[in-house]
Amino acid sequence: MDWGCMDDRAGVEEFVGTMMPELDEKRRRLFLGGLSIMLGQGSATELSEMTGITKQTITAGRREAKAAEKDPSARPKADNAARIRSPGGGRKRITEIYPDILVKLEGLLDGNVVGDPESPITWTTKGTEDLARELRAMGYQVSRETVGSLLKELGFSLQQNRKYVQTGDPGPDRDAQFRFIQKETSTFIDAGRPVLSVDTKKKELIGNYANNGSEYRPAGKPRDVLDHDFEGPGGKISPYGIYDVGDNTGFIAVGISADTAEFAVNSIRTWIHTVGRERYPTASDILITADCGGSNGRRNRLWKVSLQKLADEEDITFHVRHYPPGTSKWNKIEHRLFSHISMGWRGQPLTSIQVVVDLISSVTTDKGLKVRCVVDDNDYEKGIKVADEEMEGLNIRPLAWRGDWNYTIYPREKS
Repeated sequence: MDWGCMDDRAGVEEFVGTMMPELDEKRRRLFLGGLSIMLGQGSATELSEMTGITKQTITAGRREAKAAEKDPSARPKADNAARIRSPGGGRKRITEIYPDILVKLEGLLDGNVVGDPESPITWTTKGTEDLARELRAMGYQVSRETVGSLLKELGFSLQQNRKYVQTGDPGPDRDAQFRFIQKETSTFIDAGRPVLSVDTKKKELIGNYANNGSEYRPAGKPRDVLDHDFEGPGGKISPYGIYDVGDNTGFIAVGISADTAEFAVNSIRTWIHTVGRERYPTASDILITADCGGSNGRRNRLWKVSLQKLADEEDITFHVRHYPPGTSKWNKIEHRLFSHISMGWRGQPLTSIQVVVDLISSVTTDKGLKVRCVVDDNDYEKGIKVADEEMEGLNIRPLAWRGDWNYTIYPREKS
C-alpha cells in the first residue's frame, strides 16, 4: 500500500505506538479509523496487523470518523468525556445470556462446598474446569474463567492450601449421603413440599460485650464494651434456626433457656404455626436436614420423642436426614442463614434480647433472603432421660440404607 503523507511504515508505527497507550477503547477505534481514511486503501489491514486491533473494529472506526462532526478547535463535551461505548454496546454479561446459570451452578455445587460456617465466603471442592465442563454439557457455552467470575459473584473465594482438619469420622458413606440428601431435597421442592435445614447457632452473651467485626463510627470514637466476656445478668441466648430451602426464608427462635431437643422441636412447632401452615397449606410431610449431633442429633432420644409428639399433634410425617459426623458446614442453614446473621450484627453488642430480634429480623440479601425472629421464653429442663419403653412406642421407621442417618417419623393412630 502507499503510506501517503507518512514517510514510511516505521514512521506510522512510531506515531501509532505513541498515541495508543494514551487512548481509551472508543478513542483508539476513532483514531485508527481516521488514520486509515488518511492512509487510504488497504491501510485497515496493515493497521490491524500493527496494533492487534481487529480489521472489523478499525472499519467501524472509519464509519464513525466519517460521520463525526469536524471541528479542529472543538473540545470534548463534559457528558461525553467518559463514554467508551455507544449506549447498549459491548458484550452482554453471561447472566444476561443465560439468566438461570447461577441457579444451575449452585446446583452443581451442592455437596461440594466447604468453609467456615460463620463466614459468607466459601470454597468448592470442584475445579472451575470441571464445573465449566458440566455447564457446557447442559448447553451453557462458558469457559473456566467465566465460571471463576460466577463463583466470585456467588460468594466463593479462590483458596490455596487450607489449614483445616475435619473432626469426627464421617465414614465411607459420606459422599453417598450428600447425594441422597440432594436428591431427596430436589424431589420435595419440585413437588412443592417443605424442606427445612435446621440447627442451633452458637450461643451469644446478652450485654455490652464485644462482637466480632467492625462498624462505621466517627473517627477516633470506637464503641466501648466490657473488657471480659464473663456471663452477666443478661445471661445467654440460643438462636435455633430453620431455613426453608425451597422458599429461601429463615426463621429463628431465640431461646433463653437450655438448648435441648424439646427446644429444637418447639422451634419447628412454632414455625409450623406461624409460617408453615400458611405457606404450605396442603403439606402432610416435611423433610428435615440436620447435623448428626447437638439438640437435633441422630442419637438424641429426646429429639425423636419430641418430634413424634409434634407429628401426632399436627398429623405431619417428618422425614429426617442427618449429615454425617464432622460435616455440619454442608448443611445449607450455615451458609444461607447463619453467616448472614453474623454479618448483620458484626461489631454490634447484643445488649438485649430485643436488639437480637431486631438485628436478626433486619437481615436480607440480594438473593431475596428474609428472616423472621421470635422469642421462646419457655424453660427447658436439661438431662431428661428417655426410657427404652418410650422409644419402642415411637412410630419411627429407619430406611434400609443408613437407617441411623435416615429415618421417618409417622403420626401415631389416635385411640
